[in-house]
Amino acid sequence: MNFDIENLNFNSSGLIPAIAQCSETKDVLMLAWMNKESIRLTIETKNVTYFSRSRNKLWVKGETSGNYQYLKKIKSDCDNDTILLTVKQIGPACHLGTKTCFDDE
Repeated sequence: MNFDIENLNFNSSGLIPAIAQCSETKDVLMLAWMNKESIRLTIETKNVTYFSRSRNKLWVKGETSGNYQYLKKIKSDCDNDTILLTVKQIGPACHLGTKTCFDDE
């Protein structure tokens, strides 16, 4: 997968917002944060890895819940300050058990 991490515009904390979108339904699943290392690991392993601001460490989506995200495509927006991850979602995306973090049910 050819994606140039060096062209991204990270914030002052070295992070960039990442939007996860379902590859099948095109639903927006969630928003999380990534750093260079989590992006590199995601591209290498195809297991989506985010950076937890509250725990100050990397985390693989699904490592405790089993609700993994597998990378299908990655691209940045026109300003290179947001990432769009197209993923195959296994199980619910939200830690509350809903399909997406934007479900209100």
